[in-house]
Amino acid sequence: MVMTSSLNMVLLPPLPPPYSTTTLFPSSKSPQFHIHTHYAKTITFSNSSSSSSSSSSSLVHNDDLQQLLHILPSDLHHNLLNQTNRTQLVEVILDLGRFPEARYLGQHGGKCIRNTEVTVKELEYAEDAVGEFGRDNRAGIEGTLHRISAIRSRKGGIVGLTCRVGRAVSGQIDMVYDLLQYGKSILFVGRPGVGKTTVMREIARVLSDEFHKRVVIVDTSNEIGGDGNIPHAAIGGARRMQVPEPSMQHRVMVEAVENHMPEVIIVDEIGTEAEAHACRSIAERGVILIGTAHGEQLDNIMKNPILSDLIGGIETVTLGDAEARARNCQKTILERKAPPTFDFLIEMRDMHYWLTHQTDKSVDMLLRGKIPQVEVRKRDVKGKVVIEKSKAYDKCQF
Repeated sequence: MVMTSSLNMVLLPPLPPPYSTTTLFPSSKSPQFHIHTHYAKTITFSNSSSSSSSSSSSLVHNDDLQQLLHILPSDLHHNLLNQTNRTQLVEVILDLGRFPEARYLGQHGGKCIRNTEVTVKELEYAEDAVGEFGRDNRAGIEGTLHRISAIRSRKGGIVGLTCRVGRAVSGQIDMVYDLLQYGKSILFVGRPGVGKTTVMREIARVLSDEFHKRVVIVDTSNEIGGDGNIPHAAIGGARRMQVPEPSMQHRVMVEAVENHMPEVIIVDEIGTEAEAHACRSIAERGVILIGTAHGEQLDNIMKNPILSDLIGGIETVTLGDAEARARNCQKTILERKAPPTFDFLIEMRDMHYWLTHQTDKSVDMLLRGKIPQVEVRKRDVKGKVVIEKSKAYDKCQF
């Protein structure tokens, strides 16, 4: 059954079990999640009703965090490793001449982890441990999902490091599982750190291993499949194409389609006009696209002249007098000029609160100054996914 709202909004309903229309969790008393760490280790934990009322319950597990902490000074290494909330660690900041900071999930700002400043020797030690940085000033640790990003001085020396923890957390796929079954292209937007790349990684695994699709990941910064030539186990059977430098991402996207016959292309951080055009070219060949783009909400993509092609592009149209009167609008208006590359756009407001747009309908409504209808997907206090249909879109609700 297809649901149609009074505003002619059509959203595809969830498919039959194992996922119900109100929750996409399998029917079990205690939903199971998994954290994939390195290659062979998988730690399972349960988000049961006895857990904290927060939907992002604290996890206790042994991951590959030590490999990231190994590049830090020994005092910071031991300090962070012994923290009770280490599983919530997001990144470690090392800036020359400043106190080192740790940033944790769900906390604003950074936490000072030492009362002495970072020295040149400590940055040099970390640089030697990491190895060579790419042209985008990013590096990884082989066999892990961690990312280290450098800040350089005008002379090219490293004066700051952002050491970001990479974790392959499965359990988010239920937020979008029903949409994946329809074989439609999906674009994710959201602020940095909300979990877009984590979702890309899990979608790659599920489409490859459960849906048996030919999946190719275009992994520009090795964030999805991890550093090194052997991809991380978290992407399952999906194949991964590395990109020599960020400016070549669009070429590798087209190469993936021409050479490897994928049914699905997954690409993170679509940000240039060439990449947007490559996405359209790929979609026109019948290949499913799953991607992320720079922006927090649909409105950001619509106003971005480079990325607006992802949602169909926007052009100025001059109406005749009769047409303008019939529409009760000005003679010069904005309209969508082509079908969107992505059928659905999902705004990730946070890890457990998503808004799902049917792209063409929402774009057209917003251009006419009207409020589109969206699906709200969120977790309740027990960790179950609840889908609220035909909700009025609130683009300011952050």
